[in-house]
Amino acid sequence: MLPTVMPVLQNGVVVLRPFEDRDVPLVQSVAGDDLIPLITTVPAGGTRKEALEYIARQHERLCTGAGYSFAIAEADTGQAVGQIGLWLHSIYDGRASTGYWIAPQYRRRGYLRAALQALTAWALALEEVERLELYVEPWNEGSWRAAELCGFVREGLLRSWQWVGAERRDMYMYSALPDPRPAQSA
Repeated sequence: MLPTVMPVLQNGVVVLRPFEDRDVPLVQSVAGDDLIPLITTVPAGGTRKEALEYIARQHERLCTGAGYSFAIAEADTGQAVGQIGLWLHSIYDGRASTGYWIAPQYRRRGYLRAALQALTAWALALEEVERLELYVEPWNEGSWRAAELCGFVREGLLRSWQWVGAERRDMYMYSALPDPRPAQSA
């Protein structure tokens, strides 16, 4: 059964936890990023009010059944460095998806890989998740390399798959599957 309370997940380097008001500066710091506001619900305005509204939306994800939105935080300091989610739009078909972002000032420190490992292990242990999907733009080598290091397999190129800003973009499709489960006896 899917958890009805936000879990806290740990993976040495990072803690995945619910967003908190103290994460406002992180959200504000990515408002001006060239990509993050285009593919997420991070507001491009960057005001404190908009950042607090973003945080409130992250809490609503679980309440509405959309999924789980975690702040990626440094394990040692609790400082948020990004976001990762488990999205349940297709859970009744046994599929979930994930997506993430790391603020530019925290990239290339292993946070994404640690967060994706923690989320993937947790998600694939859930009985309802038979397949975890991830979509990455082909140019985003850092993202797809992290996915591959976490056991995701590239399945192909989805042409004109998703709107990003004002244009449709291609996406690589990746998946991770649970370890084979023992066959059930009749």
